[in-house]
Amino acid sequence: MAFSHNPLTVRIHAPAMTDFDRRPMQMALGVEHALPGTHLDWTVSDEQQLVKLSQRDAWLARPRAGGGFQLLCNNDERHPVTLFGVEGPGRLGPGGHALLEVHAELPLEASRLATTLLANVAEAARGYWGHATPFNAAVQVSRQVRDPVHKPGSPPNGLPALKLTEQLRAPEIPQHLGWLNYWSEAAARAIGFPDAARDAELLSRSRRTPSGGWVVQLTEAPLDYDNPAHIEALQRAYERFPAIGGRDSR
Repeated sequence: MAFSHNPLTVRIHAPAMTDFDRRPMQMALGVEHALPGTHLDWTVSDEQQLVKLSQRDAWLARPRAGGGFQLLCNNDERHPVTLFGVEGPGRLGPGGHALLEVHAELPLEASRLATTLLANVAEAARGYWGHATPFNAAVQVSRQVRDPVHKPGSPPNGLPALKLTEQLRAPEIPQHLGWLNYWSEAAARAIGFPDAARDAELLSRSRRTPSGGWVVQLTEAPLDYDNPAHIEALQRAYERFPAIGGRDSR
């Protein structure tokens, strides 16, 4: 399957899966409802061949060795959409919690639908936090994560250094900002959002979710690290929310 050079990447951090977990099916439906005409009823075999799923929901409901869930896609080379989930051990998770990390990709030209997609998938996953960010910008985000021993150096663009995932005190603490940010009710409370006086601009580009979380759009256009105005927006947001990335002292 061909992919855009700079697709919109979606990442959701959620509780680890349980046996016969229905969340993957609900997430797939969330993607399809957000992107009319999209059907995630294909997967990729161990031989890297596309396989049509005649009973997708039953296939998704089966437990998978190692946790997570296998890749789903729409088999559309012009407008590829994918969804899958991977799990990490508790020793690498925030506060010792094992997490399900949900990954989705869609064409950047569909970004006007990304707010709904992010909210749908995050709510279905019962996510703690997540984001939707163009791939090129997401690569730049990873350069902010620093550790004196494991990943020394200084972040680019005058942005703050962020802690490794396992160094965060709790799973609801976002590790970083993206273009569209999903913060569950617990995550929003942990970082102190919203404050009517300080967050007026962000609130003008925010949407409340049914569970009490938020989708917060950082910049009008998709995040671009070559745009000085976008770097300034990131700097302001990181200054406003010192808990993001584990930078506060609590």
